[in-house]
Amino acid sequence: MTDQITIAVAQINSTVGNLRGNLERVREARAQGAGRGALLVVYPELVVSGYPPEDLVLKPFFLDQVEQMVGVLAAETMDGGPALLLGSPWRIEGLVYNAALLLAEGKVAAVRLKYDLPNYGVFDEKRVFSSGPLPAPLEFKGVRLGVMVCEDMWTPAVAGALAVAGAELLVVLNGSPFEVDKSGQRFELAKTRVAETGLPLLYVNQVGGQDELVFDGGSFVLDAGGVLVARAPSFREYLLVDSWRRGANGRWAVEPGDIGAHPEGLAAIYQAMVVGLRDYVNKNRFPGVLLGLSGGIDSAISAAVAVDALGAGRVHCVMMPSPYTSTDSTDDAAEVAGLLGCKLDTVSIETAMVALDTLLAPVFAGTDPDITEENLQSRLRGLILMALSNKFGAMVLSTGNKSEMSVGYATLYGDMCGGYSVLKDVYKTTVFALSRWRNHNLPDGALGPGGRVVPERVLTKPPTAELKPNQTDQDTLPPYHVLDDILECLVENEMGAVEIVARGHDPDIVNRVWYMLDRAEYKRRQAPPGVKITRRGFGRDRRYPITNRFLTAL
Repeated sequence: MTDQITIAVAQINSTVGNLRGNLERVREARAQGAGRGALLVVYPELVVSGYPPEDLVLKPFFLDQVEQMVGVLAAETMDGGPALLLGSPWRIEGLVYNAALLLAEGKVAAVRLKYDLPNYGVFDEKRVFSSGPLPAPLEFKGVRLGVMVCEDMWTPAVAGALAVAGAELLVVLNGSPFEVDKSGQRFELAKTRVAETGLPLLYVNQVGGQDELVFDGGSFVLDAGGVLVARAPSFREYLLVDSWRRGANGRWAVEPGDIGAHPEGLAAIYQAMVVGLRDYVNKNRFPGVLLGLSGGIDSAISAAVAVDALGAGRVHCVMMPSPYTSTDSTDDAAEVAGLLGCKLDTVSIETAMVALDTLLAPVFAGTDPDITEENLQSRLRGLILMALSNKFGAMVLSTGNKSEMSVGYATLYGDMCGGYSVLKDVYKTTVFALSRWRNHNLPDGALGPGGRVVPERVLTKPPTAELKPNQTDQDTLPPYHVLDDILECLVENEMGAVEIVARGHDPDIVNRVWYMLDRAEYKRRQAPPGVKITRRGFGRDRRYPITNRFLTAL
């Protein structure tokens, strides 16, 4: 029985399906851990396959290759270096589990299966995994480790069973995605498990982007009193090494370690947007992004995120003026590109508008101009961006925000064109707040310039699509502070109209917003993926029927 042990927490960025690449990341972290005296290196949930693997785990030949990679890693532990505790899909008697595997002395020395499978929000693990039994502790070097996998920590059953069975240290393998204020919730739950069991807790979380999800890392260690003694920085890979010693009372204590940076609020949202876009572009091997730069705030902050994520050389902005585009907008777009140092081309859509008017004149005869002509402008811009994408390979970055997408204030095959959206889950009021924040802050790891990146006039002028003379968003929408509060009530909180009106909102406005939200569902189904920020993003979080006659208004 040992009285001291060094454990390394490997907060790494794996990629779904990249089994050999993930294996190399595991190896690199193991080598670093060995160099710092670790006897055990702990990795996130499903690190071998990447998380979430979704329907890949329904393919037997995928699971065959996962098991081959695990076998390779297990064999390498014969070299006298650290053992590995890592997450992987695992088959037992024809069933597939979300498992924690201890690889030591050349073999899979122990297997523990995830007991509590989440089936809400973005999670649907019951669809692809079987639930394991309540786990028993596993022993490593005389230490009884109580191993839990992610959701197992969110309720008391698993930690309680492990404590009763004699666990001495709780170890939690996680793939817990970012959303606003969630890190505090995780931390409080971990403290609760410590208080219930009297055991110290080691929490390792994945980091990086996977489609719409961003994993913020922030791995941490709590002592038996629930005090934070070590924490990895958020939003980047990190190896956190902890030294543990058994006291005279037989309980394990950990030496205080590094307390890494932990952004919250607007800083965390911005970091999530940067990491989500960077990994989506890089993991899918796009050379860069291009976006329409209108002179408005949404495209300005989208361009800033893109430059911070990828560098100015991989961001191509395109200004596409029409006869309704103001000189201010043209100047503001040029200033944004200049502040960010990225390429800006100008492609006027005026001649194309004339051509389409001429083309459609015979079939539009006898009708007045309306939203049809406005949408044609947006679709011409989408056509230009997609043509540039096809020609040069860069991915189109959509710039619409959550407020617009909620009420259908976006044009199919126009401004909704794109491969990804960093603002998809960001309300307009938050867009303004993020822009002001970025003007005074340079995020950790950002590749863009410090200082102001969104011109003051872009922050102060009334938002407008500029599709007809003297147009502003508030011609057809409530003020954004009103709209966003109503939308948050409807989308995040599933409140009824009576409750929303009780908050001080006009009943007619509530009814109109609710109607627009429901009617725009068919558009949102055709929108590109984007970074999940809130508790209830459009997509996997919120699954509403398109054909829907449920009357919800007053």
